[in-house]
Amino acid sequence: MSLFPTTSSKDRKTELNEFQRSAGIKFKNLDLLDLAFHHRSFSNESQQHVRLNNERLEFLGDAVLGMVTASHLYESMEDKPEGDLAKTKAVVVSEPVLSEIALRLGIDKCLILGKGEEQSGGRKKKAILADAMEAVIGAYYLDSGFRVTQEFVLRNIVPEIAKALDNRHIRDYKTLLQEYFQKKYKVCPVYELVKKTGPEHDRTFWTNVILNGVTYGPATGKNKKEAEQAAAKLAWERINPPEEHEK
Repeated sequence: MSLFPTTSSKDRKTELNEFQRSAGIKFKNLDLLDLAFHHRSFSNESQQHVRLNNERLEFLGDAVLGMVTASHLYESMEDKPEGDLAKTKAVVVSEPVLSEIALRLGIDKCLILGKGEEQSGGRKKKAILADAMEAVIGAYYLDSGFRVTQEFVLRNIVPEIAKALDNRHIRDYKTLLQEYFQKKYKVCPVYELVKKTGPEHDRTFWTNVILNGVTYGPATGKNKKEAEQAAAKLAWERINPPEEHEK
């Protein structure tokens, strides 16, 4: 018997099978794939499914994704030091990159969200998409093992590594800012959450970044990560270090 009424329906099975075809994967247990698409906003609104969401799969998928990516970088970038490997890995497993991969695969069409999250545009939120991408990886690992999951991850991550090495990805301003200030002043940026506005399912976070005693912001985002990244971008562009012009 299926864990979810959604998996039992003919339309949902068709939807999940279509996703498998487009993603180039095949699950033995369709329930595991379905679970990967269930956001906590759905389980929070359903007493029957209160513990059935994708957060545990996301935790597992994050670890599998990290290991596969790190192993590939170690083997393919033999001439690069640890710092370069870490920077590249941070870019390609970041929320913006994973959410773009999720959109390409059609994960947004398969998500099961609560009513509030659906109404607030959750189907296109980067954090939800990136988390679901990791959950699919975790589910595939449990369903089919490491080898095929590794193939799936590399098929989607290797092109992103190439972009990162060519500096064609969205810039990680938090990393840029931290490296610059550690090098110049031996201090790290400090992020300060100023306030949160809006209902729980549609929050806006307001964040400052403090650099060497100077405050920049606030900048906003739909979660803490986005707000901190926006504050870092604001500060980076305001400071406009000379090194940036030389790149």
